[in-house]
Amino acid sequence: MTEPLHVELVSADRVVWSGEATSLLARTTEGDVGILPGHSPLLSLLADGVVEIETTDNETWVAAVDAGFISVASDRVSILSERAEMSHDIDLEKAKRELARCQSEGAETEEAAAALRQAEARVRAVETAS
Repeated sequence: MTEPLHVELVSADRVVWSGEATSLLARTTEGDVGILPGHSPLLSLLADGVVEIETTDNETWVAAVDAGFISVASDRVSILSERAEMSHDIDLEKAKRELARCQSEGAETEEAAAALRQAEARVRAVETAS
């Protein structure tokens, strides 16, 4: 049997999730990437979006993340993000209201566009986990 991945999802102020996994999906600036045990080394820019982790216990953990970095080496995956939030910690109705507010304000500035991407990721994380 192949050794599992050791995954650490870290935000600026805390470790959000850490454990053993059989696979991981994340969005990078180059596109979506799937990581399995034995993956070749990788260092990439993480895009605002959703990270899905399949654990060795057949559970799926989903998180909304801001831009950051993903590193893969020797079956160790590090995801470093300014903000990361597990889907079960997100209030879906509040996230939908925030998304609607961001959409109505438009994405005229880089800050507004980033807020819109983050709001979309939070809603998508909860919906993916459901």
